[in-house]
This record gives sequence, C-alpha cells and structure tokens, in this order.
Amino acid sequence: MAEVSVNGVSLYYELRGTGPSVVLVHGSWSDADNWARVVPGLAEQCTVVTYDRRGHSRSEDPLTQGSVHEDAADLAGLIEELGLAPAFVCGNSYGSLITLRLAAARPDLVRGIAVHEPPGMALLLEDPDLRPIAEGVAARLAPVRDLLERGEPAAAAELFVETVAFGPGAWAQLPAPVRHTFIRNAPTYLDEMRDPDALDVDLAALGRFNEPALLTQSDDSPPIFAAVLDMIDLALPKAERHLYLDAGHAPQVARPEEYVRVTLPKALV
Repeated sequence: MAEVSVNGVSLYYELRGTGPSVVLVHGSWSDADNWARVVPGLAEQCTVVTYDRRGHSRSEDPLTQGSVHEDAADLAGLIEELGLAPAFVCGNSYGSLITLRLAAARPDLVRGIAVHEPPGMALLLEDPDLRPIAEGVAARLAPVRDLLERGEPAAAAELFVETVAFGPGAWAQLPAPVRHTFIRNAPTYLDEMRDPDALDVDLAALGRFNEPALLTQSDDSPPIFAAVLDMIDLALPKAERHLYLDAGHAPQVARPEEYVRVTLPKALV
C-alpha cells in the first residue's frame, strides 16, 4: 500500500507503467478503483497514477469540512511529491472539476487534460435559458442531501444512483463492493454539497490554459453535461470534443477500450 503526504493528509495511491505521466482523478462517492478497467491499457505506454481523494476509502479522513480548493491543492501536491510534472490529468465527473481547477491555477504542472462530464451547475445558473436545467438537477439532489444530513448514507447513496446518476433499478445492479464504496464515501459528498465553490468553474482562468484539452460526454447522459461542456469549450484555447455512445457518466467503466483509444494519443503528446 503506497501513501504520500500532501497538505498534511496521507493519500493512498497506485502507480503502474513507465513513460509520460498520467494522473486519474475519480469523481464523487468513488475511489481509485473506479479506473481499474483503463489502467492496464494506459500503462502500456504511460506512467499511470490513481489515488483516493482525501476522505475517500484508503486515504486519510481529516474529519473536517472538505472543499474543492483542498482537492485541487492535493492533486497539485501529489504531482509534485511524486515527480510527475508536467502530467496529463484525466478527471471524471467531480474529478473533472478538480482537474479544471488545477489546469487554471497550476498550468506549470499540467501538459494536457481530459475531462468527462464535469457537473459545473454554477455556470448554468448565470444563463436564464440554462438555469432551468441546473434547477432540475438541484431538485433531484435535495432529497439526497436531506438523507445525508440525517446520517443515512446507504439510503442517500441508493437515491443518488437511481435518481441522479444511473436510473431506476441501477443500485441493485451495482456490484456489492461498489455499493459499499458509495456508502463508505457518502460523507464526502455532503462536504461537496456544502461547499459553495464546489460546482463552479473559472472560465477566465481556463482561457489562459494553452495546453490540449479533451472534453467528453455520452449521448445517453443528462443534458446538463453538454451545456456545461459547451461553455468550457468556448473558454479553452485548445479544446477538442468526443462523444461516447451508450457509455453514461463513467465511460472508463462502460467503454474502457474506447476510453483508452481516445485518451492515450492525447496523453502521449
């Protein structure tokens, strides 16, 4: 079990392969294992690092209110401590928001990014035409937060999976270890919901990130992600898009071969 200390917190990480460095940032509720199906393919030509974000699974839980600023600082510290800079950084869902923050704040550490469906709802609230999309998602998240506030992580995880992430009946279809991970990491999602900056993106700062950026979405995902990516696409000078078919919110799980095929050429540049 490998650990690295950054910003006063011990983070669990795994490293495989040799070559240009690639760091994979998981989303909400999950951990480094979420990348298991794409690591072997990426590691054939790259040094691939996965890690559990603070408070998640095998990493230290400081038992304080977490923030997206801490997550971005942890990612920067991980890259520096392991000597990975400049790294190609891939993020999924909330991990995409962390990746975008790092690219904006510390471009010296990043040679390119790949982000899948960042939930940047704060961007949509500023546009009267897009605000209803964000408000619809917020309405579905409200009962999830209520359950978390009441200390019912299992019920909250199931409700999130079935009404926000995947759809009715999906919870029972998830492997037992995945359900356990969701329940174990539920408190970190409450931290995200309490963080006023969690779902925001600094488009002006991103406009100064002049490295390749791969923005991806799936055709069967909610429309909020396409709307957010459209706004990010306009901000980034070197953005490219890719559409996955029937891959949902986690193409690294649903379409691992395609994920590697699409991402690897960008990571090797």
